Amino acid sequence: MRYVDGQEAILGDLVNLASNDGVVVCSIDRDEYTEGFTKEEWGYLEKGILINFQKLGLIHYTEPDKDLKLISRKVKS
Repeated sequence: MRYVDGQEAILGDLVNLASNDGVVVCSIDRDEYTEGFTKEEWGYLEKGILINFQKLGLIHYTEPDKDLKLISRKVKS
């Protein structure tokens, strides 16, 4: 999945939706999953990303949302 600005959503992205921060915890499109959010548990969704928001909880996106903004990328170590 891509954000409205065309950038690809990737694991670890910090995003904001309506003043709520969240982190991309699964990229089903890229077959990438973080600890606690496994392919076995979430792979059935078949496409998109999962974002874990502090206040909103877990939200599945398959299409760009004009209100979802990329804040920063996870720094690779």
